Amino acid sequence: MIDREVTPSFFGVSDDEQSPRSLHHAKEFVDLAFRRVTTAAGSIVLGIMLLVGLFLLYQGYNALEVAGGNFFTEVKWDPNSGEFGIAAVLTGTILVALTAIFFAVPLALGTALYISEYAPAQIKRGLVTLVDLMAAVPSVVFGLWGVFFLTPAILPVSEWISTYFGWIPIFAVEGFDPSDPLATPTVFTASTFIAGIVVALMVAPITSSIMREVFSQAPLGEREGALALGATRWGMIRSVVLPFGRGGMIGGTMLGLGRALGETIAVFLIISPVFVIQTRILEKGSNSISALIALRYSEASAFEISALMAAGLALFLMTLVINFAASSIIARSRSGGVSDG
Repeated sequence: MIDREVTPSFFGVSDDEQSPRSLHHAKEFVDLAFRRVTTAAGSIVLGIMLLVGLFLLYQGYNALEVAGGNFFTEVKWDPNSGEFGIAAVLTGTILVALTAIFFAVPLALGTALYISEYAPAQIKRGLVTLVDLMAAVPSVVFGLWGVFFLTPAILPVSEWISTYFGWIPIFAVEGFDPSDPLATPTVFTASTFIAGIVVALMVAPITSSIMREVFSQAPLGEREGALALGATRWGMIRSVVLPFGRGGMIGGTMLGLGRALGETIAVFLIISPVFVIQTRILEKGSNSISALIALRYSEASAFEISALMAAGLALFLMTLVINFAASSIIARSRSGGVSDG
């Protein structure tokens, strides 16, 4: 019989004595209470969201059963006659949101970079507070500003875009002749373009806040290393800050898109509702799901209310998917964001 030789490890400690030790943490009452409170809060939020979805499904089931698949392809909105669908308002919702994101993302990105990288320390806190306060301004204020100030000011811009870029389908305006000196600019009022600009100013603060938070978490060592190697401030931002914050930029954009899809009052005040698939963003007339609900709910019949609830369910599910995707991207960027080497 051969005895097993025990080989001592470093410092004379055997392999058996080097095995990992289990750590025991005494759970105090405060820890248990905090864990249960936070778990209950998260469960309540998820429960409320589930109840909202079930409520919309229950209220809109009658209309969905009658319309069937035509609910997503029908352009008309006349529930009382049986011809109704969200094809037109869904198209308008998406176009307004995309127009808003087109303007909001560059504005938010520039604001976030200035505050996090260029602003003097004396005014940085004030700028952060100002941007956050802009997110709290009621949407009706933005809507009134868009109606009485932005619309008259933006009409020449819309006319110029249509004159020189009208060969692009989305910038074409039916009935507008650039060579006619008597052409009226009223064909450019109440358009998707104007509504998108107003919504862009509403979603830019939250998008900027997300981007700024992620940019501020870029590793200090990599920042200093880039500067030590001779990079300029912009070179350091381009090679360190922007790659590190890519996930935050995408997530902030998607969160802004989720809010833009559901904006109601500002869009309702600006657009001229039409029930056609309007893809020309400079032309008068547009619509959205939220504006449709605000316009028709007060005088709707019982069946039309069911149809409006079904439209709200479609908007709810769309924004829910976008917000969950944005939260996932932001969480991934915070936990494992790296810059390009």
